[in-house]
Amino acid sequence: MRNHPAFAAVVALLLSSCSSGPPALPEDIVGSAATCAAVTASQARSAITDLSKPLSINEQSQVIHYALLAGAADPKFSRDNANGVVKQMQAIAGGIEDDGWKPLVPLCKTAFPEADPSRAVTLPAAPEDAQIQCYALGDFMVRALSAYNETYRDAVVDYNSMLGKLEPLIKEQLSKKGIAAEDHAGKSAEKSKALAAAAKLGPPSKTLDACMQLFPSDGEIKLPT
Repeated sequence: MRNHPAFAAVVALLLSSCSSGPPALPEDIVGSAATCAAVTASQARSAITDLSKPLSINEQSQVIHYALLAGAADPKFSRDNANGVVKQMQAIAGGIEDDGWKPLVPLCKTAFPEADPSRAVTLPAAPEDAQIQCYALGDFMVRALSAYNETYRDAVVDYNSMLGKLEPLIKEQLSKKGIAAEDHAGKSAEKSKALAAAAKLGPPSKTLDACMQLFPSDGEIKLPT
């Protein structure tokens, strides 16, 4: 099997004790995002005593965020980039041993400041931008988290409730832009651009918490002022 470039970079890092060169992330966005996703997952798991337990929703969200950020490198959102991160991360994670991830933590923080869990999230002031960005991010996270079966069921239920509240608003918004209900390509393009913007707001679970406060599933929508 051919190794991914990012996998080779991590192997080089693990062997860095034999080299005078400093650790470095891969130069390509997919490789660097996949490496940082694996590093973030390793860092989260290092704090778990029972390795049979899953990561928390916030921790899993941070890992997924790197796929989003790679996709958002294209303003139209590159799903090839996002999928590439998921595939490469799986290869990289298997090559990290013991504390081999630690030297890359500060590099990942510098390369992807949007992924900092302490980053403050500010939703767009324009109501229509907030609506479609929250919708696009919520839809992406529902799909991503659903791959883990029942593990993140509560979050999926909450996000789906918000999506149901936003659905008619998004349909109205797209209609105003002249995008017909049957224009699937047009709708997908608008949502993809919104997803690229939403990815840069901050950690997905934190962003969606802000979205659910703004667009509660069982109350009056609180539009930004």
